[in-house]
Amino acid sequence: MLEDGTEEDERDQVVRIGNKAVETVGFDSVLKQQSQLSRLQDISLRKCAVSGAGEKGRIAEACPNIREVDLSQNLLSSWDEVVRIADELALLEVLNLSENKLQFPSDSLSLTGTFSTLKVLVLNQTGITWAEVLRCARAWPGLQELYLASNGIAISERPANVLQSVKLLDLSSNPGVDEKQLFLIAHLPRLEQLILSNVGLSSLHFPDAGIGGKTSMFPALQYLVVNDNQISQWSFINELDKLQSLHALSCIRNPLTEGSREAQTTRQLIIAKIAQLKTLNKCEIFPEERRGAELDYRKAFGKEWKKAGGHQDPDRNRPDEAFVAAHPRYQLLCDKYGAPEDGELRVQQPFMLRNQLLTLKIKYPSQLEQKVLEKQLPDSMTVQKVKGLLSRLLKVPVSEILLSYESLKMPGREIELPNDLQSLQFYSVENGDCLLVRW
Repeated sequence: MLEDGTEEDERDQVVRIGNKAVETVGFDSVLKQQSQLSRLQDISLRKCAVSGAGEKGRIAEACPNIREVDLSQNLLSSWDEVVRIADELALLEVLNLSENKLQFPSDSLSLTGTFSTLKVLVLNQTGITWAEVLRCARAWPGLQELYLASNGIAISERPANVLQSVKLLDLSSNPGVDEKQLFLIAHLPRLEQLILSNVGLSSLHFPDAGIGGKTSMFPALQYLVVNDNQISQWSFINELDKLQSLHALSCIRNPLTEGSREAQTTRQLIIAKIAQLKTLNKCEIFPEERRGAELDYRKAFGKEWKKAGGHQDPDRNRPDEAFVAAHPRYQLLCDKYGAPEDGELRVQQPFMLRNQLLTLKIKYPSQLEQKVLEKQLPDSMTVQKVKGLLSRLLKVPVSEILLSYESLKMPGREIELPNDLQSLQFYSVENGDCLLVRW
C-alpha cells in the first residue's frame, strides 16, 4: 500500500529497467502513488520490451521496497540479466519471468545470495530444463512456490539439497511427465500442492504401500491437481488413498470422469475410494455427502463382493484378491456400516416407480400423542417436498418442521436431513426406515 506524501514528494520521477522507462505520468488520482517510487512494492512490466537491468544501482535507488515484479513476455535473454535485476531488489519475494526465452548458466551460480528473500518464482514457457532448475535452485534457499508449466521438462534426477522449502510445484503442460519421474520428487519434505494438469498422466502406483497402507512418498502433499490427463482406470484413484496427507483433489476432463457415468455418480465413487478427502474439484465434501457416497458404494458393489467370496458372517468372509485390489476400501466400509444384506443387493429397476417407492414410518418424538404413520414415498423426493407433505398433514408451517431419520441398520442412531434440496436417496434413506418429525 502507498501512503499520501508531501507535495515536495509528488514531482515526476523516472526509473529505467533495461530500455524501458517507467514515468510518473497519468491521472491525478494515481500521481501521488506513482511519484513515491521509494514506497512502491508491486510493479508489472509485462510486455514492456524489457531486455536488461539498465544502469547499475538505478533500480535500487528508485525502488528499494519492491517485493513483487512481473517481467513476463519481455525480451530478457539470459539468466545473468535476471540476476542483475534481482540483485538490486533486496526485498524481492515474487518474480514472474514467464515467456522470456532465457539462456541459463551451464555451471553453478556464484551469487547464491541474490534471491535470498524470494518465495514465488514463475518460469512458465522459459525453456528451462530440469537440470537447469536444480542448478539455479541453489540460489533460491527460501523458495515456496515454483511454476514450471509448458517447458517440455522431463524430471531426470532427484533434488539434492535444493527445493527443500517448496510447498507448491506446478508442472502442468509438460508432456511426458510420468509416475517414474514423479517418484524422483516424491520426498520433497514440504511439498503440499502438486499441479500436474495436461501432462499425459495415465497410471500411478506406490510400490512401498500395500492394500490399505500408506505410502512414505509425498508425505506433506495435501492438494493434487490431475486435470486434462489420460486417467481411465479406477486403480489410479485407489492409489491416491495411500497418500497420508491428501485432503483435496481436482480430477476433471479425464476419460474416467468424462465417460458414460453421470458426473454425480463419478464424484460419489471418488469420495468413497479416498477416505480422507475433504474437497473434490473445488467443492467441499460435507459429512452427509460422504456418508451417502460410502453407503451407495457399499450397496453398488455388494453383489460383486458376494460373488468374489464375501459374506456377512466374518468367519466365511473371504473375498478374492482381484476384488480386494479393485475395491481396497470395501471391507472398511462394511466394518463401518455393516455388511450389505441380501435384500439390499436385489437388482433394481430404476425406471419403474413401484421399485422406487420407500415404505417409511413417520414418528413424532416430541408429540407422543400423534399416531405413528406409514407412508410410501419416492426415494427421489426432496426433503423440502417431504416437509411440504407433512405440513399439510399436520397443519404446521413448513419453516418450523425439522426432519431426521433412524436407519434399520443402525438402530438408536439419529441422522439429520439438513439440506432441503437433497433427495431421500441422497441421505441413503431405505425401505423400512423411520422419519422423525419435530416442530
